[in-house]
Formats: sequence, structure tokens, C-alpha cells
Amino acid sequence: MGSGAIDDSSKFDDDGRPKRTGTVLTTSAHIITAVIGSGVLSLAWATAQLGWIAGPVALIAFSAITWFASILLADCYRAPDGSRSYTYMDAVRAHLGGRKVQLCGLAQYSNLFGVTIGYAITTSISMVAIKRSNCFHRKGHDAGCHESNNPFIIIFGVMQILLSQIPNFHKLSFLSIIAAAMSFAYSFIGLGLSIAKIAKDGVSANTSLTGTIVGKDVSSRDKMWNTFSALGDIAFAYAFSIVLIEIQDTLKSHPPENKSMKKATFTGISVSTIFYLLCGLLGYAAFGNKAPGNFLTGFGFYEPFWLIDFANVCIVIHLVGAYQVFCQPIFGFVEGWSRQKWPESKFITKEYMINLSHLGLFNFNFYRLVWRTLYVVFTTILAMLFPFFNDFVGFIGAASFWPLTVYFPIQMYIAQAKIPKYSFTWIWLNILSFVCLIISLLAAAGSVRGLIKSLQEFEPFQSRS
Repeated sequence: MGSGAIDDSSKFDDDGRPKRTGTVLTTSAHIITAVIGSGVLSLAWATAQLGWIAGPVALIAFSAITWFASILLADCYRAPDGSRSYTYMDAVRAHLGGRKVQLCGLAQYSNLFGVTIGYAITTSISMVAIKRSNCFHRKGHDAGCHESNNPFIIIFGVMQILLSQIPNFHKLSFLSIIAAAMSFAYSFIGLGLSIAKIAKDGVSANTSLTGTIVGKDVSSRDKMWNTFSALGDIAFAYAFSIVLIEIQDTLKSHPPENKSMKKATFTGISVSTIFYLLCGLLGYAAFGNKAPGNFLTGFGFYEPFWLIDFANVCIVIHLVGAYQVFCQPIFGFVEGWSRQKWPESKFITKEYMINLSHLGLFNFNFYRLVWRTLYVVFTTILAMLFPFFNDFVGFIGAASFWPLTVYFPIQMYIAQAKIPKYSFTWIWLNILSFVCLIISLLAAAGSVRGLIKSLQEFEPFQSRS
């Protein structure tokens, strides 16, 4: 009896789930994978708006704020009663509760919704870039080679309608491995092409300490709004806080999870920041103030065309899977709410088992088919209406940075550590939160203004980058 109890405790953790085996090394790898993604594509443009001084300062400042907030979040993994949190919202519910849980849900699901639209835009731009790259190779760099994004957004939408019908698609183990490999592949290709361009042509003469030059590159008003939008792009690059609790939940219990997580967070964010600095600064050095919004599709690079094609194929493969990772929580939330609201409805609750021969049994549900199809169609239409990579990415980054990366971690830490109201620590934590709110609002305003301007200038049959 005694040996059986010892055996059981060695297989399961205190919450009855199988023993977690994560280490600082594996968790650091998860964080790097979560951070490095499509946000890297706009960093050369963001650096061009800010210049040699403010560009790296902004990247390091966002990194430091994200790291600090992640440290606070690590201490909030365990609820006050010692139980574990499995998701970001679980942690908010355990430490704050009440209306703040609903506000967190609104912020989190709005962010997921925005990201799915952003991924549809980015994927279609990369599909267009492959076609244009081959056209430039055949006809020369001065050829028009214009393509509409819309057919490619529709192709992406059809693919997602099919993939959305697979229950728990986002839990397929190989998906995150492929996504990580693809994101590293296109990021390193972009970095390598920047280095090759600098080696061949030298550092662009069209750079400055303050970035784009008023009167030469942009008007004073555009300079101000582009600067704000660039901050949103950088914020998007660091937008990964909502997955940190899930990553921490993979760590083994000894040493304590929060101590291991703090080490992993420092390692993961440090490596990611160095990589971002290289991409932003080398991209700016290669292209100067004319850096494209997306440095793999804006045709700063024309050759080798096959390598640019391969990088864009990697982006497409990564984001086809990533779209599902981000929309599945929305699907799960709406479907769970619907089952609770209308438990008697067979349209919503009845599952049909379909035998797909060698592929095994497939769970089919009419409500899942209709609702998920409508969601994909809606996001596809919005992507067609707003096919502007930089401004949309900047808006998502700005909208999610303050609530999810800064506000909730700070408020949870204050509650968890029982910091007295109006004490020195309470005051400076709230000042930091307020400053980040102002930055987020300015970045969001810059991105919205950019979207409006892009819509006014939009030519529907011209490819966007």
C-alpha cells in the first residue's frame, strides 16, 4: 500500500495531473518560440521611423518592461490557496476576480480576434510576394508585377474553413514544432539577406540618428504619426504575455516554478531582444529610411529570388497553423457558452461520428461547421477591407500591450504580494502602468491614423506590403 502511494506521487503532481518535467532550458525555448514570429518583419521599418538612437532604445525599453511584467506574472502562477493556474485568465480570476476577469476576457479575445485578421493579411501578402518575386525575376526589377491581395486572402480563408473543422487542431503536437521551425527560418533568411546587402552595397547613406527626415522623406505630421505606429509594431513583436502562464505550467515543481520561470524569462527575452536588435538595426542599415514595411515582401530584396520565395513559403506555412492556434480559444469559448445557453439544442450539442477510413473517426457537428465557417468568412472579409500590414500589426500591438502585458500582471502582483495602497511600491508600479497606457494610446492613434490614410490611398488591385 505504502509503495503504491509513493509510486503514484512520483507520476502525478499536486493537482492530479501527470508529473510536469519542464526545465529552465525547455521553458526558455518555449518563450523564444512564442516571441519570435511575424512581428520581426516590421522591425526594420519601425527602426527607420525612430532612427539610430530611439530605435534601439525603444526595442530595449519594451524588452525591459515586458521582462519586468513577466517576472511579476511568474509570482502569480500559484493562486493564494496554493493551487495552480493553467491559463492567463485563471491567474486573473484567482488574484483579482470580479469585473476584472470579464475585462481580461474582453482584452484577450479581442487580441486573438485581431491577430487572426492580421495573420490573414500577412499570409496573403506573402503569397502575392512569391508571385511578384518570380515576375520580377523574369521581367526585370522595373516591371509593374502588380497583384491583388484579395484572391490570396480568399484562398487562405478556404484553407482555414477546412482546418477549423478539425476538433482540437491546435493541440496537434507537430504544429508548434513546424511553426517554430518556419518562424526561425524566415527570420534568419531576412537577417542573412540584410547582412548580404550591407556586405555588397555598404551601410545605406540614407540613415540618420533620428530616422526618417522631415521635409525629405516625410512631412512633420507623418513623422509624428509614423513614430507612434512604429511603437505599436515593436509592442506587437513582444506580445506574448498571455501564453506565459501556460508555459510556466510545464515546469516541474522543484525548484519552485516561479524561480525557474524568472530565469527562463530572462534568458528567453534576452535572446529574443538581441535577435530583434539585429533584425531592426541591420534592416535599417541595409535599406535606410526607405525600409519597407515588411522586409521580405516590400521588395527591398529581389535576388536570390528562390530564397525570397522560400522565406515567404515559410511565413505562409507558419501563419496557416498559427491562425488556428489563435482562433481555437475563441471557438472553444463561444461553443462552450452556446452549450450552456441551449443545452437541449441538438443542432449545437449533437456530435456525429464519420468514418474517414484510414484517417480514423471524425467528430462532426453542425453548429461547429456553421459558426466556425462564419468566423473565418468574417475575418477574411475584414482582411480584404484592411490589407495593410504595418498599421494593422501596430494597432494590435498597441491595443494588447498595456492591458495584457502591463496592467493585469501589475494588479495581480499587488494583490498577491498584499502591497499597501499608496505605499512607495504601489505608487511607482501604478505610475509605470499609467506611462505604458499613454504609450499604448499614442501607438494605437498612430496606427488608426495610418489605417485611415492607407484606406484613402488604397488601390484594390495593387499589392500591399
